[in-house]
Amino acid sequence: MDPRKIRLGCLLAAGAIALAFLLPSAPQSPALLSRTAIAFACAGTGLLLLVAAGLADMRATLPALAAALLSGGASLALLRDPAVAGSAGAGFWMIVIACWLAAAVGVINLAATRQLRQNRQRGLNLLVPVLFGATVFYLWEVAVRGFGVSPVLLPSPSAAGAKFVSSLPILGADFVQTFVRGVLIGYAIGCGAGLLVAILAHRFEFLGRGLLPLGNFFSALPLVGIAPIMVMWFGFDWPSKAAVVAVVTFFPMLVNAMAGLSASGHIERDLMRSYAASHRQSLTKLHLPAALPFIFNALKINATLALIGAIVAEFFGTPTEGIGFRISTEAGRMAIDMVWAEIALAALAGMAFYGFVALAERATTFWHPSYRT
Repeated sequence: MDPRKIRLGCLLAAGAIALAFLLPSAPQSPALLSRTAIAFACAGTGLLLLVAAGLADMRATLPALAAALLSGGASLALLRDPAVAGSAGAGFWMIVIACWLAAAVGVINLAATRQLRQNRQRGLNLLVPVLFGATVFYLWEVAVRGFGVSPVLLPSPSAAGAKFVSSLPILGADFVQTFVRGVLIGYAIGCGAGLLVAILAHRFEFLGRGLLPLGNFFSALPLVGIAPIMVMWFGFDWPSKAAVVAVVTFFPMLVNAMAGLSASGHIERDLMRSYAASHRQSLTKLHLPAALPFIFNALKINATLALIGAIVAEFFGTPTEGIGFRISTEAGRMAIDMVWAEIALAALAGMAFYGFVALAERATTFWHPSYRT
């Protein structure tokens, strides 16, 4: 990061902290100096920001992040005062701005760090998104509580997190119903069937020419049109959700696998012919390895489509369990914190599933040029 930008960001954050001592935290709230612990935290924030501005290089990362931590804690402590929560004044928002600027300087500096040892670089690559996400959740928290946003419109992350922890048995049952039964089974059926049909289409050319237009057609079908049909065919329990997931994931796998099976070059195919290789040998030694990047691309796409398909299908009929069922019923009861807890569950499950597929891709296709360093 440009040293001038680091210095400017830190000085602006320090100026915001100075204004926080002059401006009221709320219309009827005591001055910041009367809150000893918070005043000390803000003063420490200002000193750390001045140190970071003086360094103005990669060494400024640690004091900037420490300043963000102190100012963030001070602002959250202020929100415990009923006079501040819901009617925060300019002084409070100056502390929030200082925290945001300090966090931005620290995260941008960390993201620009290169040429570390492999283990340290991996840890840094994990730390940057964690800090960025923590900053986003902090801004969400202070915005909702500082402006007094109604929980019916948007609950704070702390409220949604508390609901998540207190509802773990319900969330666990919903996870099993939607993800384990609906998503995983339908994902395995849809992706497996798509790969098998792609292998047949690669073997018999007329199948490929006939299936690709159909694949484009079915990929354009709206999910809200498929889901009620599957519910009528397979009932209200998880088989209908698995069927929706299988339909959603079949054609992306078919299209990607067919493209991958045809990705090998003429030289490689001629070499297999010169060795008098059978079709099975050519398939296992040449075509499938060449298609692996395409297959994993479809698997990653389907990892998110499968969860979306299962949740949407549960809106059209399901037993008294499931993420989609819980979202629809709790939204009708205005229990928006529970809705956000279910959304968080779905996001965590989808992220973990995608990460697992990405790790499997890395372990299987390490030879691909995209992984060469």
